[in-house]
Amino acid sequence: MIRFAHPWFFLLLLTVIPVFFWGTKSGGRFKFSNLSLLKELNLGIFIHPRQILLILRIITIVFFILALARPQAGKKFTKITSEGIDIMLLVDTSGSMQAVDFFKDQERVNRLTIVKDVSLQFIKNRPNDRIGVIVFGTDAYTQCPLTLDHGIVSQFLDKLEIGMAGEETAIGSAIGVGTKRMKDLDSKSKIMILVTDGADTARTIPPLQAAEAAHTYNIKTYTIGVGTSGKAPFIIDHPLFGKRIQYGETQFDEETLKEIARITEGKYFAANSTDELENIYDEIDKLEKTKIEANEYTEYNEIFYIFLIIALTILLLEIILGNTLFRKIP
Repeated sequence: MIRFAHPWFFLLLLTVIPVFFWGTKSGGRFKFSNLSLLKELNLGIFIHPRQILLILRIITIVFFILALARPQAGKKFTKITSEGIDIMLLVDTSGSMQAVDFFKDQERVNRLTIVKDVSLQFIKNRPNDRIGVIVFGTDAYTQCPLTLDHGIVSQFLDKLEIGMAGEETAIGSAIGVGTKRMKDLDSKSKIMILVTDGADTARTIPPLQAAEAAHTYNIKTYTIGVGTSGKAPFIIDHPLFGKRIQYGETQFDEETLKEIARITEGKYFAANSTDELENIYDEIDKLEKTKIEANEYTEYNEIFYIFLIIALTILLLEIILGNTLFRKIP
């Protein structure tokens, strides 16, 4: 990026035309001591050899004018400042998450597989936010603390397995652990995304009581209920027939999830398919936008000396040629 600090000097370029006409009419009758020099030049077009000096003079003037205009080379820099959002993902890994009522590439997969896939894409879309992961089953614990290193978050999320925190569902404990992790943070916005397919069966901390505590610390909670209610398909390993589908009862407390979202000023979503879950994460992504400001500035360096050096070099060449090869006889 190049600019000229004093562009009005370009008006001097208007003097170049008079210099050209004046130069073509000046000089004596005999301009060369030896006509053999003309043959050696082997010019492809008709031009008087002496006019080469005039052309060099004009080029010199042009470069002097360019130097006077103070050309400057600039580099553009962008400074990005962002007010990130702290996001804690609360992921259910209880036994019921192995129900295979979701599809991936037209094949049945369990609920946890889809939750991990969609959550990983959500993380990629939030590069300026700190994200952490809490897993819960019978117990609840922090799998990955809040961090901007989304590669680490993705690795921990990818390692989640069904039953790793127990077979039951401790929704209240999960909210409690998330609140403890986030309550003292001084951030623009603090949100939890609770993904579960069941009801609170662990009976440790009442979910609504945990939601009230989260609301006290301004932690908004989005609740997502995944899977079908009632009978859901499970893959079992039959001793005679091998792997087969068998339907079993699953508990789903939709009312509690709605109330948690209401108390914490969040929102409840129901996802019965992969597309619905993806759309839910997209909606949350739009609801919780990170404020990003980009300030652009340009740093300029003086480069007029380059044009000055070129002008002096051409002027020197003109003087040398004028006193040697193109010397004029008085």
